[in-house]
Amino acid sequence: MDEPARIEKDQIEQAGTSETGIAPAGIAHGKWYGDACGTAFAMELVGERWSLLILRELMLGGRRFSDLRAALPGLSAKVLTERLASLEAVGALGRRKLPPPAASQVYELTDWGYAAEPAIQELGRWAARSSAHNPQLPLSPVSFMLSLRTMIDPVAAAALDVDAGFTLAGESFLAALKNGAMPVRRTDRPEGDVRFEADVALPLLRLFYGKQPLAEAERAGGVRIHGDRALAERFIALFALPPKLA
Repeated sequence: MDEPARIEKDQIEQAGTSETGIAPAGIAHGKWYGDACGTAFAMELVGERWSLLILRELMLGGRRFSDLRAALPGLSAKVLTERLASLEAVGALGRRKLPPPAASQVYELTDWGYAAEPAIQELGRWAARSSAHNPQLPLSPVSFMLSLRTMIDPVAAAALDVDAGFTLAGESFLAALKNGAMPVRRTDRPEGDVRFEADVALPLLRLFYGKQPLAEAERAGGVRIHGDRALAERFIALFALPPKLA
């Protein structure tokens, strides 16, 4: 073998695959594209059905197996077990046993797993521009909170500092908007300068993205708003779905 061919072969092997398209180490299903493109490799890692949504559900912290089943009701226990094992094998998540009295196992993203959030956001922005996208379908609490981080107007957000609390389907979160950045974290109880409560996501989707007036949303009974109402309206105005392109 001449020197250029040897170097090329070494580079391919160091990348974890071969010229024949064999899957790299840690990827169990063996559907390797044989393509050096990072997008192709990303699809190999998280392109199987449900994988990306599992990453989404772990973006705001570790969750138990039962939590993931509840957040993704169309996902069977068998497939969830397989996807968790696959994502753990490639290094996107790990598992940890909580101390007593909980003593249950939770799945958590690795630092590399958390780094997938911008990709999930951009994919969400792109898909929301399709005329086929239906924003009134069911949405998990985590997915709704991540949608706020995705659909916020960063320029307008820089002019407003607010702690906005959300209680959705029994889960509480705090979106701490400051200097244009809005990290979101779970909380043990409702808190914030303004607070939004709903049993399901649809009333909040209508309020934040359908621009339903606060009074109308409250009369409909699907959402409850606490705190400074003028501040709540300014906060809601920061969010919008992108215009349709198709």
